[in-house]
Amino acid sequence: MALTSRACAGLLCALAATTAAASSDPFVDLLPAGGAAVGFTWRHERSVYRDADTGLDSLPLYLYEGEHAYLHGTRVGLKFKSDAWRFDTFLRYRFEGYTRDLRPPSTVGIEPPREPGIDAGVSVRRPMPWGTPYAELLRDASHRSQGTELRLGYWNEWRRGRLQLRPHAMVALRDQALNDYYYGVPGTYTAGAGADFQLALYGAYSLDESWSLLGGLTGTLRSREITSSPVAQSGVQTEIFVGVLYDFTPKEKRWAPESKPLIVKVLYGYSSDCDVLQIVRLSCTSTHTVDNTDVAAVHVGRKLIERAGGWPVDLAGFVGLQRHLEKGYQDDFFSFMAFFKAYFYGFPWDSHLRTRLALGAGLSYAEYIPLMEQRDQANHDRGTWKLLNYLDPSIDFAIARDTYLGLGVSHRSGAFGKSQFFGNVNGGSNYIYASVETTF
Repeated sequence: MALTSRACAGLLCALAATTAAASSDPFVDLLPAGGAAVGFTWRHERSVYRDADTGLDSLPLYLYEGEHAYLHGTRVGLKFKSDAWRFDTFLRYRFEGYTRDLRPPSTVGIEPPREPGIDAGVSVRRPMPWGTPYAELLRDASHRSQGTELRLGYWNEWRRGRLQLRPHAMVALRDQALNDYYYGVPGTYTAGAGADFQLALYGAYSLDESWSLLGGLTGTLRSREITSSPVAQSGVQTEIFVGVLYDFTPKEKRWAPESKPLIVKVLYGYSSDCDVLQIVRLSCTSTHTVDNTDVAAVHVGRKLIERAGGWPVDLAGFVGLQRHLEKGYQDDFFSFMAFFKAYFYGFPWDSHLRTRLALGAGLSYAEYIPLMEQRDQANHDRGTWKLLNYLDPSIDFAIARDTYLGLGVSHRSGAFGKSQFFGNVNGGSNYIYASVETTF
């Protein structure tokens, strides 16, 4: 059942509220169009690698459901509907392999480490009275495995009061390049193409209109081509996760106007070796203490929700492009951000000086590793990662209608080394910036 890359050429994230699961993504259609939510999950798995670390892995969730575009935690994509059919194109993180700082003992000596990758994919589904079958084609887009995988699966849904249960079954046809990259041993064992089988049950329980508990249990039977590898162990690979989700989607009419204006923010920042919390507390605000690298960025976004929950809080969604000015230490490069930002306002002095406190949170992907992160991680003999969590705390003041001057921190970091999604990185970088933001 070998799959060839020619036959499967790639194109460029259970808990759905309907039976419209379009792929192996457990968060498809969880939110209505225009909805946004944040959450956090903890997962534990029995790794396919022998003697692998079995500690808890954490993952922040950022969810957005647009009319055609979506962000589902570890997956970003576009969707198209035609009658009962739905088609998706997407990029997704592959939870497979291992990072430098959590290398299983059985893989010592295999270089370079077999790190998780990014897949480009397409999927198609059509709901039936008996459930929703789907097909999904994945191709490595991160130039790691160069492998291809075809997934054929099925979703169903059971409801009882506030509880939703989603059973899922899938067969994954994996080519040799994919299996051999993650489970082959150079000069000793070549992992051929094979078929994996998976059964899963996902659940969600609504605590109220905004808060939900999430959970899932998955069992995967790997092919003999994988389990025969010297680095792998036999038996079912199990995974369990639990989490919590907060849905910002208004239950009343508190949306921003239909013709949502465009928000544009430009900023310039200096590198700082202060911790982000120290900077926010103003207990440490020094810049250029070790190196003198800078950043310049533009953020473009729209207001998603106005007065969320009836509070003086607006929620906006942004994408950003940031230029890292490395001042000769290495070549300059870009990083890309996608994040939500909550604005808090309504202070007693607003009639004299309108003030906003804000916190942005999302994802940042850098073309290269910033000098600050290289130095920090090298000092602790730890690895680096291009995809990290992004935080953007700020304060700004109105200088004209819908125009603000502000100060903030552009922060990249892992989740204290507890998230494979962020390369198990424990550290990051901070830039203290000045900004101008306006609305068109």
